[in-house]
Amino acid sequence: MRHQDKNKILGRKSASRKALLRGLLTNFVLYEKIKTTETKAKVLKPLMEKYITVAKNGDLNARRQLKKFLYIDGAVEKMIKEIAPRYKDRKGGYTRIIKLNNRAGDGAKVVSLELV
Repeated sequence: MRHQDKNKILGRKSASRKALLRGLLTNFVLYEKIKTTETKAKVLKPLMEKYITVAKNGDLNARRQLKKFLYIDGAVEKMIKEIAPRYKDRKGGYTRIIKLNNRAGDGAKVVSLELV
């Protein structure tokens, strides 16, 4: 039974799931908007909220935590210098999910995840 197991598996083993989420989060930071399936967006949203809150500190520890998860150093710099100051007075709710059409190939629900 999966009692209190809130993490979505996304049909992958843990290593490839972590790599997928790291790649999605890195691209989301770089482009500030990403189009993906609804399930992936719902898994990615709390991660993005967490790392924006970490980046709001802007100290060395925050930079190291971001470097540990994001693939590209430019994404870390953008997170600390551009995105985090934008939300310094906001306590949460940095992202929004907008539903789009279903994907043509397999009918998966596609959404747009973007910064508020």
